[in-house]
Amino acid sequence: MIESRLLILGPNGIGKSNLLEAVELLCRLRSHRSSRDQDLINWNENSALLRATTSDSEQLELELRRHGGRKVRRNEKLLLRHADFIGPLRCVGFSALDLDLVRGEPALRRNWLDHVVQQLEPIYNDLISRYSKLLRQRSFLWKKFINSSDEEIGALLDAFDAQMALVSTRIHRRRSRALAHLQPLANKWQKRLSKGIEDLQLTYVPGSELNGEEAEEPWRLDIERQLFAQRSQEKRIGICKVGPHRDDVEFLLNGVGARRFGSAGQQRTLVLALKLAELDLIGGLFGESPLLLLDDVLAELDPARQLLLLEAAGERHQCLVSATHVEAFEGSWTRNAQILEAELLFDNSGVS
Repeated sequence: MIESRLLILGPNGIGKSNLLEAVELLCRLRSHRSSRDQDLINWNENSALLRATTSDSEQLELELRRHGGRKVRRNEKLLLRHADFIGPLRCVGFSALDLDLVRGEPALRRNWLDHVVQQLEPIYNDLISRYSKLLRQRSFLWKKFINSSDEEIGALLDAFDAQMALVSTRIHRRRSRALAHLQPLANKWQKRLSKGIEDLQLTYVPGSELNGEEAEEPWRLDIERQLFAQRSQEKRIGICKVGPHRDDVEFLLNGVGARRFGSAGQQRTLVLALKLAELDLIGGLFGESPLLLLDDVLAELDPARQLLLLEAAGERHQCLVSATHVEAFEGSWTRNAQILEAELLFDNSGVS
């Protein structure tokens, strides 16, 4: 029998977060703490190897290398497309960093939404990587031809605009669609967590002007025109101001912006509602509840919200939870949990 609750206890700095981060990497090939593989490898090593076996006997292996990229294997078969690795394990992570989701910079909200979309459509990772590459190349192009005439650089930019408009449209559509699916679920949880007094609205704020109903060809042509129209400004300031890299998500509580006017308690409740909505959405679509990773997050919540989160997780989700003290948990919650002491799993050099 697989324990539905695994509680990892230990002092700060012992490596509890590393263990949960390893699970997250095997679920979605991304870490919420770093985008660089080099940051995920022990200082004294040139590589790191993560392995897992799922309840369906799927064998997953991720090799991170300081030089030469990463390799992924599924059932001992080397995969050329990373998207083929995602699916056997799905997770929703919640850490103290997520509590800045409402009041932090737009990049935090974009990353959160991208994590949701990626679990729904693994191929989405390729779209994001392709767009990031195009954006970097576009920036390099301006620097290289900064003293060139508009005619000289124009043909190159025309080719970039066509590619960026297509990829941008596909990213915008998927982000907008995912947020629409999350809306009723998040509002349901916000009402429950606020005892029925708060309505939550999630509003997609795209970095491109998207006119009319969702449709690939009209949106693509609109974005291509916008990229062309902002060229003179882009040449002057060196920043592309059209595209998904400018997206944001607005959270409204009872019609008022939660970022500016929500209390700290309301903002934290809102983040809980978002995470629980993620669990519902992914579990509902795939018929199996994802793992819930709680990385020392209870220490950042007041007792009432701690209890709400643990009750909401309930028996429906397999939870991996890190904490410094077992006293933070209700006795009924830990009664059916497997408890591991982190010092038994880690030594000073890393995972033992």
